[in-house]
Amino acid sequence: MIELIVTDSPAPADRDAIVDGLSRYNRDETGGADAQPLAVLIKGPAGATTGGLLGRTWLGWLYVELLYVPDGLRGSGVGRELMLRAEAEAEARGCIGIWLNTFSFQARGFYEKLGFALIGRIDDYPVGHQRYFLQKRL
Repeated sequence: MIELIVTDSPAPADRDAIVDGLSRYNRDETGGADAQPLAVLIKGPAGATTGGLLGRTWLGWLYVELLYVPDGLRGSGVGRELMLRAEAEAEARGCIGIWLNTFSFQARGFYEKLGFALIGRIDDYPVGHQRYFLQKRL
């Protein structure tokens, strides 16, 4: 007999069981190796990270999970350079494309200027805004 539990505080072991099971299934179905992290970091004068890009490559694609450029650096080309360096690393890893998502109050136009195309959207997420999904073929 199984039991279904609804909780807002799963234990780390609960998450690990789900991630491990799904990862194993995905590997069996795709033959793909584990994902490899990718980071392009912005370091300040004291060496502290002040922003950057976090993502991972898997199954021939780079997924850009997070991109943050501090206020004082926005519009200076640093965001573009972060993306270009991540793209170069994705190509070096043999990726065929990059995908990401952004909100209507964030940076859709920035990504489109870099060659990304809209492939999907969710309206009213959050209410009054949209969430966009974009891709770029390499």
